Amino acid sequence: MTFTRLKTLSLLVCALLALSFPGHVSGAGNNNNKKGSQPVAPPEPEAVIEEVNAKQLEKLLADKDYVAVFWYARSCVTCDKVLAELEKIDDDTDSFGVDFVKINDKRLAKQYGIKNFPALTYFREKEPIIYDGDLMDEEGVLDFLTSLEAMDLPDRIEEVNAKILQKIIEDTDFVAVLFYDKDQKKSQKILAELENIDDECDQNDIAFVKIDDDKEAKEWGIDEIPSIVLFERGIPHIYEGDLMKEDELLGWLVHQKRYSEIPEVTDEMKDKLVENTEHLAVIFYDKDDKQDMRILNELENIDDELEKEGIVIVRIDNAAEAKEYGLDHLPALIYFENKIPALYEGDLMNEDEVLEWLLVQKKTATIEEVTDEILVTLINEHEYVVVFFTGPCEPGETCEHTLNALESIDDELDEAGIIFVTTEDTGIAKKYNVKTYPRLVFFRNRDPLHFTGDLDDEDEVLAWITDDETLEIPGKIEEVNVKMLDKILAENDHVVVFFYAEGDKKAQKILNELENIDDECEEKDIDFVKTSDDDIDKEYDLPGLPALAFYRHKFRTIYTGDLMKEEEILEWVIDLHESTADVIESVDRKTLQVLINDVEHLAVFFYDDECESCSDILEELENIDDDTDKHGIQFVKSNDVKLAHEIGIFAFPALVYYETGVPIMYDGNLKNENRVLQWLVNQKNDECFYVGLGHDGHSAKRGNNFVPNDYKPFQCCPTKLEKSTKVPKMTAQRIGHSEGDQGKRPSGGNFQFANQASSKSSTKPAAIKKQAKPSKDTDDDDEDDEDKPLVKVSYANKRSGGSNKPQAGKKPVGKGQDNDDQSQEVEKVSKQKSAKKSGKLNVKSGYLSVGVRQQFN
Repeated sequence: MTFTRLKTLSLLVCALLALSFPGHVSGAGNNNNKKGSQPVAPPEPEAVIEEVNAKQLEKLLADKDYVAVFWYARSCVTCDKVLAELEKIDDDTDSFGVDFVKINDKRLAKQYGIKNFPALTYFREKEPIIYDGDLMDEEGVLDFLTSLEAMDLPDRIEEVNAKILQKIIEDTDFVAVLFYDKDQKKSQKILAELENIDDECDQNDIAFVKIDDDKEAKEWGIDEIPSIVLFERGIPHIYEGDLMKEDELLGWLVHQKRYSEIPEVTDEMKDKLVENTEHLAVIFYDKDDKQDMRILNELENIDDELEKEGIVIVRIDNAAEAKEYGLDHLPALIYFENKIPALYEGDLMNEDEVLEWLLVQKKTATIEEVTDEILVTLINEHEYVVVFFTGPCEPGETCEHTLNALESIDDELDEAGIIFVTTEDTGIAKKYNVKTYPRLVFFRNRDPLHFTGDLDDEDEVLAWITDDETLEIPGKIEEVNVKMLDKILAENDHVVVFFYAEGDKKAQKILNELENIDDECEEKDIDFVKTSDDDIDKEYDLPGLPALAFYRHKFRTIYTGDLMKEEEILEWVIDLHESTADVIESVDRKTLQVLINDVEHLAVFFYDDECESCSDILEELENIDDDTDKHGIQFVKSNDVKLAHEIGIFAFPALVYYETGVPIMYDGNLKNENRVLQWLVNQKNDECFYVGLGHDGHSAKRGNNFVPNDYKPFQCCPTKLEKSTKVPKMTAQRIGHSEGDQGKRPSGGNFQFANQASSKSSTKPAAIKKQAKPSKDTDDDDEDDEDKPLVKVSYANKRSGGSNKPQAGKKPVGKGQDNDDQSQEVEKVSKQKSAKKSGKLNVKSGYLSVGVRQQFN
């Protein structure tokens, strides 16, 4: 009996333990789990835009200056779709210092004037403004949230961060920036005075912002806080007056806007301008030297002409900075084109000569004159630099004639990403064993190679510089820039590229290993290069850095193994090199965009990695890859979902045929590869072409999902005339402007075919109706419809920043004018309809098409 009780108790304990640890129970339970039970669902990914409640929003508005709030409702049909688009810009708004949140609270929404969902409100220092644009256009929303118009608050100088400041400087012609410290008493006093002229600046189209960021101030070379800098189309002007005298500051700002002067910059400002300005002239001078000031006054006369030609000119009083460019005598002028400097050696007092020289530098191919100091910087910072050492060279000598002849190949070298400069200095020449002049030396990743051919034969020089054997450095993987890489990928069948970030220690270790297989790749006729240009990962749509990719005829395969194991990498490269491309090639964003522009007949299979049927369909389509090649149609695949969305594709998989860059969506069964092939061939052989993909990437054919007013593709086909040997003559017809003449107006507009001159248009003008915007979901289930808004709310038109108020000096439009406008609009529609009926000459086919634009149903 006791044994039975103990046994029963033990069984109960075991059962409890089993229930407590279900994952460790074996036997039938596990078998059932394998066969029929549903697998545990993975946790839902955390929403990108943070969800908040009313209290959290209240605290956020109290703590943050800029908050974007997305209002949605459970019953809202389009909210999820809009939210998916807006989540693409959440990281961008964060980087601009704008907090982006979402909230589902109808009662609170009504207090802020929101009755329809979805909606977006932008709070600037607690002041709300409602976005009235297209919420599906996420880029438009981002532009609005980071625009100066959206941040503008009356009688206040707007606070910005570094990234928003950079955007404002780029987008705004005139913006005054107060660099200050909000905790500094002097800054607080000056800010209080400057608030008085904010409205006057607005009236003079001068934006006014403030920034409390010591790092940003130092990047502009501003050591004293507070300071004012006026940016004129991105060019900084430093104010040197008394900031407490706001009227004097206002006068200076207006004067700088109205009258062009050569601005004074710091060395940090100069560096920023060199980095970001395509054409820049910099005058190095000494403001305490009277001769320098006279020259500067002369050069002020050409400032306006340079601005018209797109050349920015600035001045800098910094002897130490001048010495870094090898300038021992001031004043001096250096012209920068795409960061490459050229030294002016003429007379600076002759402003006409200076203007002519600058225009020649901008408009024609010229070999830049540099100093030894500039040359050292170029050799160290650029992969490929050709230097023509002339030695002391006087006008009319052989060196000058040779230099003039070499000017003819400067453009070709520039397109190849090779810098070409010349110098009379001999210090660097001696270092690289140049004993006789003139001499041409090609620096490839700082490794010099002397030209031993005929310098007077520029074609021979160009062929030598661009030859593959010249560009290669034995035993080293060549460093190339973006221009050179594009050229290499275009001209070579098999290329291995190592993408990395400069200064990355891990990448340097990988490079040391990869150097061991460079020769083996060369033996297989595989080019091996490396590149570390800025933003190279974005330029080539890479998942990250460092990265290794193999290109076969521009098509890329990314290596996913261990980059430190060079033997495995070599085996992978050789396998790809020797294998035949019997599959549909995968392309990245950059390659696909190039193919769309360059390839006349291109088929693109868009798929999503999460799509369950995509792999099976792709396997079927692989069977027709060779057939499409035979018909001259290039077939590629892409899993770039963002790119697909940009061209209107939201459902996967999808097939798009591009003919000379125009997309046509396939609407049939993708699993039937034979039909797909026949469709592609028909599209290629058809003289008709189609414009537009249709709504959301779907076909416009009628069916269950047909929407009457949706955007649909159009089919355009040439139509043969009975007699196509002559173009019908056109005769000018007078058009009456009185009411009596309107009904007699010919159908062809101002001109009419001679054989139609006597005919009258039978088309009556249709009534004009304004097309209503798609309505948002309206809340009709809340009892508090009569609640008044909690605060005063502004409304913003998309990108305009304007208002509905009548502008000063303009009379409001009366009823009579409305009628006139409507009659003119009706008349315009009538002209457009009748113009469609008149013939148009198809230049490409030689046929005269009548009504060829036909909706594709």
